[in-house]
Amino acid sequence: MSATALGLTLAAALLHAGWNVLLGGARDVRAATAITLVLSVLLFAPVAAATWSVEASAVPWIVASSALELVYFLLLTAAYSRSDVSLVYPIARGTAPVLVLVAAAVVGATVGVWQAMGVVLVGVGVVLVRGLRGRADSRGLVLALAIGGTIAAYTLVDNEGIEHAAPVPYLVLVLAPVALAAVLVEVGRGRAGALLAVSGKVAVAAALASFGAYALVLAALELAPAASVAAVRESSILFAAVLGALVLREPVGPRRLAGAALIVAGVVLVATA
Repeated sequence: MSATALGLTLAAALLHAGWNVLLGGARDVRAATAITLVLSVLLFAPVAAATWSVEASAVPWIVASSALELVYFLLLTAAYSRSDVSLVYPIARGTAPVLVLVAAAVVGATVGVWQAMGVVLVGVGVVLVRGLRGRADSRGLVLALAIGGTIAAYTLVDNEGIEHAAPVPYLVLVLAPVALAAVLVEVGRGRAGALLAVSGKVAVAAALASFGAYALVLAALELAPAASVAAVRESSILFAAVLGALVLREPVGPRRLAGAALIVAGVVLVATA
């Protein structure tokens, strides 16, 4: 991987962790997420129009991915409303590639020794991030694992869907119904005022970070192999843990940081072995 590709991927990882931290630190996570989704779609729309290429065969994949993305954001807002970003994000992002590997193994793919070792490292890392004491956040762990399962599911769907559409138009078509549903749910609950209240700098920054992270990954993929980009991108797990401590003042000690580092190492083995 060239220095340029490495820099682009690390920047994407930082932005991805950053928008999650911004949402996690919002006073009203649900409303902030809804507005961020709307702004992200609006930001992507001109690029989608300029690069439009969507086959009719992409429609079933888009519908399936939209449904999974809606579940993902519902789980994400529930998790960030109740638990630390530095707990939820590493576990969710770390378990997703492992679950994708398990799904591949179920359908007959071969799992190598290094990949198996990566799974073990992710498991140990999850235990360290979550903690072993009685006061450990079990609810956050369950939500994080559910989010990881949803990420794995839409990853498998998108892997097929992207064969029938250009990336940016595909993403806009997937996220537009999710953004609309999120706004309608909030309005239906009489929370239109909450949506207006969060339509400020934080929501714009989160949307820009989300858009920027995706754009930087696309740029990196033009310069380096997908496996290398995917592996380096998981450094966002460490970024999220550090930002959780610095920005959100979460209790991120040596144990949680070590767990996040192990998850990153495990995901790298899973992605590149």
